[in-house]
Amino acid sequence: MKSNRNKIELIIVAIAAVILIVLLPALNAAGVVSNFTMSVWGKYLCYAILAISVDLLWGYTGLLSLGQSLFFALGGYMMGMHLMRMIGDLGQYKKPIPDFLVFLGWEQLPAFWVPFSSLVFSMLMVIALPAIVATGFGYLAFRSRIKGVYFSILTQALTYGAALMFFRNDMLLGGNNGFTDFKFLLGADVRAAGTQRGLFIATAIVLIAVYGFCRWLTTTKFGLVQRAVRDSETRVLFSGYAAANYKLFVFVICAIIAGVAGALYVPQVGIINPSEMQTDKSLEIIVWVAVGGRGTLLGPVVGAVVINALKSWATRAYPDLWLLMLGGLFILVVLFMPKGIVGLPAQIRGLLKRKQTPSALATDTAAATP
Repeated sequence: MKSNRNKIELIIVAIAAVILIVLLPALNAAGVVSNFTMSVWGKYLCYAILAISVDLLWGYTGLLSLGQSLFFALGGYMMGMHLMRMIGDLGQYKKPIPDFLVFLGWEQLPAFWVPFSSLVFSMLMVIALPAIVATGFGYLAFRSRIKGVYFSILTQALTYGAALMFFRNDMLLGGNNGFTDFKFLLGADVRAAGTQRGLFIATAIVLIAVYGFCRWLTTTKFGLVQRAVRDSETRVLFSGYAAANYKLFVFVICAIIAGVAGALYVPQVGIINPSEMQTDKSLEIIVWVAVGGRGTLLGPVVGAVVINALKSWATRAYPDLWLLMLGGLFILVVLFMPKGIVGLPAQIRGLLKRKQTPSALATDTAAATP
């Protein structure tokens, strides 16, 4: 039964990969699918990558982190700094500075901005900075055996503290406004249809790759220990495994995945600011995972796309009711759909089977009665 489910899931992923990587870009190039639609769906795919990182941490390891939006924003800021450098050679500017830098209040380029003229360095920082932050925080938290709701509160505090720090204008990171009005990426106009199409394809490929990596990881011995930590960390410790090391590794991997999602998000959306690392963003990601199906990998992808598509519609049609709709949907899932959208077919089959069982028993009893 499980083998059949895995085969069906792989078929669904393969079909989705063909649609996202080949069909949609081809339709966009032909003018059938609009550039706006491609941009919106590119954002959804970035959110799907972010949701997978939360599910690997929460659904498979039992660590409910409210700080994934921080790592998402850190990756986005690293890419945003590179895109800001591509506006021009900022190293040549003294007084007077160009208009596009006036909002930053600079008289000359800060030293730590200089290496971000290199895309390779920027991408390394997209990976390295979330990994460093996650390693430092995770080491202290897991060494102290902080878990459960206390871990969630600490990750929320980390995110809130980082958001306050990034809001400060003296951090030389754009203050409240962040970065926007990007011009070039690898020499191409970042706003051109062809560039946006290439970014969409890259995002789809990364999404499939992240899904494949996480699927493989959860089937290894590491994945078995990972789920054992989720179910009973005490038993894992008595079995001789260093649970803290496993949790730290997963926490860092999930931070890197979130950072990569943020880096892909920024050039497609065209802006990055401290609002992306607010704690309510992390809470919203939790809703995506719960609605799609926690502990399934495919579920978070479905949840991220469905919830954000619903949000796009509801904020236009019923802007005042969106938060109520989101909260009601979350309550509905928790009470009646504990396995989320992807678990709904199995849940329906189980209900039908339970209904059929009493009638079958009644038939057998009647047949056995002389």
